Amino acid sequence: MSKSLFTSLAKVASLALLLASLAAPALAQPINVLIFGDSLTSGFDLPKAQGFPAQLNHRLLADGYNVVVWNGSNPGDTSADGYARINQALQYNPDLVLVEFGANDMLDHTDPRVTYRYLDAIIRICKARGARVILAGMLSLPKNGPNYIVGFNNIYPTLAHSNRVPLYTFMLAGVYGHPALMQSDNEHPNALGTAVMVAGIAPLIEANLRSIRVASPAPSRRGARLLSRR
Repeated sequence: MSKSLFTSLAKVASLALLLASLAAPALAQPINVLIFGDSLTSGFDLPKAQGFPAQLNHRLLADGYNVVVWNGSNPGDTSADGYARINQALQYNPDLVLVEFGANDMLDHTDPRVTYRYLDAIIRICKARGARVILAGMLSLPKNGPNYIVGFNNIYPTLAHSNRVPLYTFMLAGVYGHPALMQSDNEHPNALGTAVMVAGIAPLIEANLRSIRVASPAPSRRGARLLSRR
């Protein structure tokens, strides 16, 4: 082999190694998942490792998904509060947002039309920023009366249809009404209840993560963890 040919091959090999080294970190970038809601998804009154974001993150990693789950849930927030801070949350560029509001609206007996407008705005803003959205539904307590129940419960399927986003029908499915899965206030899930919530919604989240990987091969953008309260 001539010296000039050997030198050319060496240069090509060096260039290939350089390109591989540059591409590897980009391919390793995780998909950012933002949990954006109230106390039901903030890990309220639980150790950080037992809260919804941490348990979901653990589940997704165990299932082979390269993700970082960020906690953008604020205990006590209504849909109006969520709308007020949506731009702050989206500065971290999530690829997937789980929108979970409405329980506090319902407890405050907020007009369902008002809740609808705020949630609709949140979803539209997330989508406009390029994030995929999953809507977590809530159901009214029976004490609110039939008219309110119908109006409130219809918020979520109507929003999901009009915005073409997947709906998880009831965030507390399999948890609410089961004392062993609830904290002593009978309003918030305990660690075991949170695990049930994660198990319920994880398949829907994972289906959307697979869609993100197929539709958007470009690397996800890292963000920073958000703070939360009740």
